[in-house]
Amino acid sequence: MTYSLQAQKRSGRNADDVRVQGLVPGVVYGPDRESASISVNALELKKIYSEAGESTLIDFTLEGEKLVKVLVQDLQYDPVKGNIVHVDFRQIQMGKEMEATVELEFVGQSLAVKELGGTLSVMKDELDVKCLPENLVTSIEVDISILNTFSDAIYVKDLKLPQGVVSTESADLLLAKVIAPLSEEAQKAMEEGDKTSIADIEVEEKGKKEEEGTATEGEGKKEEKKDVKKEVKK
Repeated sequence: MTYSLQAQKRSGRNADDVRVQGLVPGVVYGPDRESASISVNALELKKIYSEAGESTLIDFTLEGEKLVKVLVQDLQYDPVKGNIVHVDFRQIQMGKEMEATVELEFVGQSLAVKELGGTLSVMKDELDVKCLPENLVTSIEVDISILNTFSDAIYVKDLKLPQGVVSTESADLLLAKVIAPLSEEAQKAMEEGDKTSIADIEVEEKGKKEEEGTATEGEGKKEEKKDVKKEVKK
């Protein structure tokens, strides 16, 4: 799908005045152009960004200039109202390799979640890549059906990247795995808001098991000593 956006030049216009008119102030810049102050329709920008995100090329037209391809590089939001108050557009040179951040879309079903009761833990939901502009994709699918046990994990090197797209992240970067369910004691502590952390509980449980093992080993040694004494008496 092609997205198009028209912008106006904002020379000398106050940013607050622009916002009152239902526009979002911003800038557009690139390797072969000077930075320019612009404004775009707030509703159009919101709609395009919700569908295209930051890794889809947009046909961008600034009054008095020819159409170019851009990416939404950065957005700033009002901390109270949540609406967009500023936008940065990066002009892309077609035919030249570029870098971008692409969303990771986790698909499929994990047996470790479905049958073993684990919880999917996503360490990273986007990936830094490089490619030609025409090969840029909106998202990259990550198949979690390979997570069958709690020891399974998905790394960058496991991804099936689209043709022409190369990751700039470490191949051994962990993206996702399934965490084993908590013990009943840990769950109860969470429900009751216990100050003791889950990690502390797990360490405590491990310590108890080790103590039990040590005690059992000690009792075995005592029994051995008793047998030795009996043999001496004989």
